[in-house]
Amino acid sequence: MKQKAKKIFKQMLIGLGIITALVSIGGIGFMSFSAEFGGQSKDASKTKIEQSPNYKDGKFQNLGNVKMDMSFGKFRSMMKAMFNPDKNSSPDSPVDYVPISAHNLKDYKGNTRLFWLGHSTFFIQINGKNVLIDPVFGQSPSPIALFGPKRFNPDLPIQPEDLPMIDVVLISHDHYDHLDYKSITKLKDKSQRFIVPLGVKAHLLSWGIEDSRIEELDWWEEALEGEIKFTSTPAQHFSGRGKWFNDRETTLWCSYVIETADEKIFFSGDSGYGDHFKTIGEKFGSFDFAMIECGQYNKLWEEIHMLPEQSVQAGMDVNAKVIMPIHWGVFKLAMHSWTDPVERFTATAEKEQMSYMVPQIGAEILISNPALLSNKWWTK
Repeated sequence: MKQKAKKIFKQMLIGLGIITALVSIGGIGFMSFSAEFGGQSKDASKTKIEQSPNYKDGKFQNLGNVKMDMSFGKFRSMMKAMFNPDKNSSPDSPVDYVPISAHNLKDYKGNTRLFWLGHSTFFIQINGKNVLIDPVFGQSPSPIALFGPKRFNPDLPIQPEDLPMIDVVLISHDHYDHLDYKSITKLKDKSQRFIVPLGVKAHLLSWGIEDSRIEELDWWEEALEGEIKFTSTPAQHFSGRGKWFNDRETTLWCSYVIETADEKIFFSGDSGYGDHFKTIGEKFGSFDFAMIECGQYNKLWEEIHMLPEQSVQAGMDVNAKVIMPIHWGVFKLAMHSWTDPVERFTATAEKEQMSYMVPQIGAEILISNPALLSNKWWTK
């Protein structure tokens, strides 16, 4: 009887070993060959990167060389918090949204309008052009969707295939919740042009987008699309999506200014709070509308993600007439409750007498009508 038990136990160990080996081989194969991870800069792109004043010792640098200080104590606190997230870090039911009609978007020539598609994804119709920012339509902002965080609502206000032809796709940096491989592959044949930070071009090239359709910008560089000017402006963050996590800070991160003869819009990208917001405000004067990162934060990493009170201050620093919290409401990427960003943001904005909008995902936002779009839909 003991011999039989030993034999069964031995067989179980062998089986477990085989399964572990297969999983390991599969994981290594995925890491080695998956297109999700993008490419590496070469030739002219690499030369431009190396000439950037923001590039030093093989890495891009934040202004003031600000880095996320992850000491052992902070790491221990982070791991403890990850296993004990707020009980309301995800909603109890799917977050509702406003469906967007493809017919409503087609051939639009009216006043500037925006549609928040959730997290940091925006569709903007401005000066007769269609602009898409940080398109993420996938179910998870992870290279392995099976194990990544899931959308609070698996449906979308509009499918990427139903969007009209896109004149410009803006990418702020190469993290998975801002640059999604599957979304880009669905959009690449209906997108005329891509404007990206230095280094990000390599990812798009590896996904089959022609060099002629991609323009890389360093901070303060500009690109024109008709009468619209796009300026890459500083942010305080980091980058990296490579196979073996050896590509940190080898691509740039940025915010954007979108400017016409009559209007100015600011998109913060991902950023910790810093003096760069005041610099942007001083350079551009004021903004009609500012989309400010507010979500996925923690005191442990506030160097790279603002707290809600800082988000409001950033909007004030850039001299925005109306501000809107973004980077929340779709994915759980931090330990705070899913409504903590909007609750703290709106409370601070009201205290500071700052005009704000919190439109429902999919709702139309008209720049020419800065009425407060805030019916506290997140409480319903």
